[in-house]
Amino acid sequence: MADDRPKSVKDVPADKFIEAFAAYLKQTNKVQLPQYVDYVKTGAFKELSPLDPDWYYTRAAAIARRVYINQGMGVGAFRRAFGGRSNAKGRVTPEHHVKAAGGIIRHAMQQLEAMGLVEKNPAAQGGRRITPEGQRQMDLVAGGVTVARFHYLG
Repeated sequence: MADDRPKSVKDVPADKFIEAFAAYLKQTNKVQLPQYVDYVKTGAFKELSPLDPDWYYTRAAAIARRVYINQGMGVGAFRRAFGGRSNAKGRVTPEHHVKAAGGIIRHAMQQLEAMGLVEKNPAAQGGRRITPEGQRQMDLVAGGVTVARFHYLG
C-alpha cells in the first residue's frame, strides 16, 4: 500500500471533509461573512441561531461538497436539503417539513462563486457546478484528511 491517502472528496466521509474544508475556508480569509451572521437563524423552524461561532464556514463547506457531488443544485434544492421538521410539538397541528433560510444559502453560494470554486451551470436550467480550480482545491483538502482504513482478517 504505497499511497493510501484519499484522492477526491468522494473518498472522504462527509463530516470529516466538511470540518476540514470549513477550516480551509476560514484560513484563506476570502469568504466575507454577512453582517447579520451573529444573530440570524438558519430556518424559520429553528428557535435559536447556531451556537458554533464558525457555523457559516461549515454551511459553506457543506454547500461546496454538495455541489461537487451533485452538480446543478440551486438555492431551492439546498433549501429543501437543509430544511427540517417544524416545531409543532405540543400543538394540535401536525409537524411537516419546512425549508431552510434561502438568504444564507444564496450568500454562501455567491461567496464560493467569488472565490472561483463554483460557477453557474449553463447546461442545466439553473444551479451551480464545480469549476476545475474548485475541484482541485477541494481534492487537495480531501487528500489531507486522515481516513481510517479497515483491514478485514481473512
